[in-house]
Amino acid sequence: MRSIVWFRGKDLRVLDHRPLTSALAMGEVLPIFIFDPYFFAPDKTSQMPHRIQFLLDSVHELKSKLNALGSDLICLHGKSFGRLQEVVEMWQADQVVASRWIERFGRKRDESIADRLTVPFQLFEGETLVPPGSVLTGSRTPFRVFTPFYRTFLRQFTLEPPLPQPNRLPPLSPELQRLDEGIPTLSDVGLDRNPRVIQGGEDAAWQRLNEFIDGPAAVYSKGRNRLDRAGTSRISADLKFGLLSPLQVWWAMENAEERPRDAGSFLRQLVWREFSHHTLWHQPHLLEKPFRPDFEGFPWLDDPGGWDAWVTGQTGYPVVDASARQLLAEGFVPNRARMISASFLTKHLGIDYRRGEAHYLRYLVDGDWAQNNLGWQWSAGCGCDAQPYFRVFNPILQGQKFDPAGTWVRQWVPELAELPKRWIHEPWNAPEKVLTAAGVELGATYPEPVVEHRFARQRFLATAKAHLSKA
Repeated sequence: MRSIVWFRGKDLRVLDHRPLTSALAMGEVLPIFIFDPYFFAPDKTSQMPHRIQFLLDSVHELKSKLNALGSDLICLHGKSFGRLQEVVEMWQADQVVASRWIERFGRKRDESIADRLTVPFQLFEGETLVPPGSVLTGSRTPFRVFTPFYRTFLRQFTLEPPLPQPNRLPPLSPELQRLDEGIPTLSDVGLDRNPRVIQGGEDAAWQRLNEFIDGPAAVYSKGRNRLDRAGTSRISADLKFGLLSPLQVWWAMENAEERPRDAGSFLRQLVWREFSHHTLWHQPHLLEKPFRPDFEGFPWLDDPGGWDAWVTGQTGYPVVDASARQLLAEGFVPNRARMISASFLTKHLGIDYRRGEAHYLRYLVDGDWAQNNLGWQWSAGCGCDAQPYFRVFNPILQGQKFDPAGTWVRQWVPELAELPKRWIHEPWNAPEKVLTAAGVELGATYPEPVVEHRFARQRFLATAKAHLSKA
């Protein structure tokens, strides 16, 4: 049997790859990747520059790994269905296999391809630990709250060894190799390389995971919230692009030479990721609408000045500004900082969470539709198992608690680097002589706060209470 293995951006690995393993067991294998203009036209890549760089680096390594196994990754350019059908006919393939996508547009695409393709199109699981939609309440409905989802998941989930890497793949004929149109360069897709974006590829992903297991995982429950320490795994982009499968991560954690003391806390977060994907599977409209119907029509504010300050890191709140600047610079923000920043945009500035969600999705290397949406709706108070709308993060206290010496703020807001830690998270309250000694002139070298915390909190609470009482 001849099988086309279609790699599609969420499974860029050779380990634990179900479509590849299944195809190899049945006969000849042709690995392909299609650079569809839907994602790779310059006007599209400019909307996700960091992710495209990470993806292109990962595709390069995937091609090298398939070469080492005796095969190759045939890269094609153009509309996915047309190029796919073209190769099916030319090679007289018997089937096409690929990894399933969770999002609605991916599901619609796959339904269309399955209907039109002249050979069977088989999808395999792998983006989640269990098939999306398979964890349900006793009445067979989706969970609305994470903790009971988590408990049910643990009862259902059976940890099995990930699939090994194939020992060898069938070589491709010269005729098939001539189909390869190459991997576009960054300049081909209208981008410049950003040296601050983390390295893509399966090897770098494994290095990040192993370093986490050997170090920060032991104190993850506390360390993951510290902004001034490397307390997180940094594998979110690796999971997003399938350089690691969630099964590989769970297996590696449980089978480490010395299981980290805080492994359970980290694995719970892996199930939170699962929860986000299952929720989007059941309710694909969440990418456009709030989970809570009573938040429909919420009177979000139109505040161009506040929006620009939040985007560029000029709000006058150091922890919020550091978040904004790190996002733009390297496509990453620690999760605690994401929550603080999202709370500030939606509750201090009263700006629609969907604008922040789209901005983060544009610049995050790990920009995952399901997780990004769940996180933003959680912060705004309108999502699945969200924090209560009346919980408004105080950015001063959050900074003092999770960046106590101001180390992280000093890195990303260098104009405040000389301020003593007593004032690093509230420079507007510092005595004039302290500001002068630190070279800080409020309103000139660093902005005054765009809004006062207590006023903003009271404004949002009043607005939300009035809206929700009518909904």
